[in-house]
This record gives sequence, C-alpha cells and structure tokens, in this order.
Amino acid sequence: MGKTITQKIFDAHLRDSPTPENMVLDLDVVLCHEITTPIAIMDLIEKGMDRVFDPDRIKAVIDHVTPAKDSKTAAQGKIMREWARRHRIKDFFDIGKNGVCHALFPEKGFIRPGYTVIMGDSHTCTHGAFGAFAAGVGTTDLEVGILKGVCTFRSPVSMKIEISGTLQRGVSAKDVILAIIKKLTVNGATDRVIEFTGPLVKQMNMASRMTLCNMAVEAGATSGLCYPDRVTAEYLWPFIKNEYTTIDDAVVDFTKWHSDDDAVYAEVLEINVSDLEPQVTFGYKPDHVKDIKDMEGTAVDQIYIGSCTNGRIEDLRQAAEILKGKKLAAGVRGIVTPATPAIYSQALEEGIIKIFMDAGFCVLNPTCGACLGMSSGVLAEDEICASTTNRNFNGRMGKGGMVHLMSPATAAATAVNGTISDPRQFLA
Repeated sequence: MGKTITQKIFDAHLRDSPTPENMVLDLDVVLCHEITTPIAIMDLIEKGMDRVFDPDRIKAVIDHVTPAKDSKTAAQGKIMREWARRHRIKDFFDIGKNGVCHALFPEKGFIRPGYTVIMGDSHTCTHGAFGAFAAGVGTTDLEVGILKGVCTFRSPVSMKIEISGTLQRGVSAKDVILAIIKKLTVNGATDRVIEFTGPLVKQMNMASRMTLCNMAVEAGATSGLCYPDRVTAEYLWPFIKNEYTTIDDAVVDFTKWHSDDDAVYAEVLEINVSDLEPQVTFGYKPDHVKDIKDMEGTAVDQIYIGSCTNGRIEDLRQAAEILKGKKLAAGVRGIVTPATPAIYSQALEEGIIKIFMDAGFCVLNPTCGACLGMSSGVLAEDEICASTTNRNFNGRMGKGGMVHLMSPATAAATAVNGTISDPRQFLA
C-alpha cells in the first residue's frame, strides 16, 4: 500500500510511537512569535528549564504588534529579545527587520520540502505549501518543541482535493480556498491533513499555494500541503543552490515527498473552478461564503489589504492594478500592510506604494495587528471591514465589528466603490 506525503514525512521523523495513534516526531524548525512564545518562555524559566534544543533551528520574530502599542506588548517583546540574546538565536527578527511570520520565514528560506514545523499559531499550516508538515500547537507542545525538538501528533489521516479548470481574470487562490471552505464547512477537515493537488495547483506560484494552505485550518484541518516541484525549487533556489548541481536535480529529489499513486485517503474531492466567481464571507464563520453577486452593494467602512494570507507582492500587485488612478470612495478608509520589509521595498520600487497612497490608503509597516484586532486598524462597534485576512469571527478585528473576507482584487474594487464590488468590472 502506498503512502501519502504526510505519512512519508512522519516516517522520516519518527522518534517514538508510544501508542499506534500517537507519533513523536523530531522537528526541523520551531517558529516563535511574541504573542504565544513568552508564555512558554516564562513557564520554562519557572521550571528551571530555560534551554533550547538547537538555537539554529529556532526562528523567532516580533510581528503581531510591532512597534509595541502599550506596556504589555512592550513587555512581550522584551521577553523575546532577552530570550533570543540569552540563547544566541541568530534568526531573530526585531523591528525594522521583522515581518508577518508566515510570509517572512518562507522568504528567508527556512521552510523546505519534507520538513516538520511547529509554531504557537494556527496558521502555521501556511508552510505546507512547500511540501512540509507544518502545524500550529498549544503552549505545552511549544515548550517541549523549544526544549527537546520534538512534538507528538496523531497518526495522520489525509484527504485530497484535486483542483482543475482555469480561473477567470479577477479570481484568485483566495477565492478558491473560500469556495473550498464553503463546501467543506469549518469542521469538514477536522483532524485531517489536506493535500491540494491537480492541474490548477501545479500552475500556481508559491504565493497562491501559501494562500491555499494558510486557510486549511479554517476547514478544521491540522495542516494543508502541496507537492514540492519546479515552482518550489525555483523559489528556494537561492537557499538550496549549494545542495544541488541544478534545479532539475532538486526537482527530482523533491519527488520523494510526493504521495504514491496508490496512497489511501479518507476522502477525495474534485473541484473545477472555471466558473468560479469572486467569493466573499457574510457572517461570523469562514464557511459563511457567498458568490460576489450575492454580496454586491454591501457598504463598508474600512478596507484592509495585508496579512499572512494576502500581504505578498503578488497580492499588492492585484490590488494596485485596480486602484491605479483611482481614489478611495468617500467615507471609506484604506489600510495596506506589506507582509515583510522585502515586499515593502519591492512594492516601493514597482511604484505600488505610490498607487496606494495616491488612492488615499494608509501604508503601514509589516504587522499582524489589524488582522486579530490588536492594533493598526481595529474596528469600532458596528463598523464593517472588507479584508484580505483569514478569519471573520465575531469581534476578530474589534468588538462588535464585521469582517468580510475577500481577495485583494475584490478588496480594491470595494475600496473604489465603497461597497462590496466585483473586481472583474475593472479588468479588461
């Protein structure tokens, strides 16, 4: 019987299996940010176990609230800085060098095919786009990961989603994953790993694959993965070029992390997206999703473009294409947050930042603040935000606020009209 990519990764990293259902895995990378990690750090200190298993395999960032907005967030940052200094963690990214974790860490080449990755953040599944097993964990598991370099998982159960068809102009990976979550529901992939495959996924760039995997958790999945291929190898080439003679060699090597043809899945779904319209959420769960035509005309107060889902250069380009030469609708405020300093710099060089500013947007430094209602764009009660983020829970971006999730293109069209709008009207 063949194996899935996840089974292959688990086999390659198996340290122990105390029961048939539980597997202790060696970790390649432990990722940390300042919201969840300080709790683990302080607990380890209190237990007299202030150690790290390998400072070179721990990557840390201050990204959720940066710069600090109050004494509490300043204290969280201080704990991280002192911890990184104490343990000589060289890959620590502070103000000026920091970025949204799930965009920054892949950009730095820290995620590779076949890796095991954990972080105290549910959207760690983003990194599965590289053919890695990446999962968000709680404080206890994070502590053990930092201290021992291991984590326990249930024996993996995988489902496969085969995506085919051709996307219409103005429809993107964000629309695809929203449509998938609508079909699966928020519980449809609980305790499963989703493999995103099919002709469309093969054509996607890494940014689009990361968008798919980023929101796998919104369907309840432990992780989401794509098979590593030439697209992956080209993205990683600056970091792996000393390990392979050619990119072709890397591509061949990556196939060892592909699922076998006779691998067994709990479920296989086939989805054709050729007729897919832009998608928008309407309620307080990520599976509350409608076609754009059913949401058009809904008034908004704020536009937010950014986050670990859609803050990459490709996302900013999509929005800028629509915004160029246009202005924000009267009474609507716009906020854009490039996900990393490198993305910000590239957007400057390409003139994208100027397009946003000319349209009336406020351009912020890389931060997660607005996405989870902590800073830099929090909503007031009864305000409505058109957002490229990944969660629309009640109060997610501010108590009493409503969040409509959508693609960067849809957010840009909405910014121009002041109401939820189909981006295709602005695209030839």
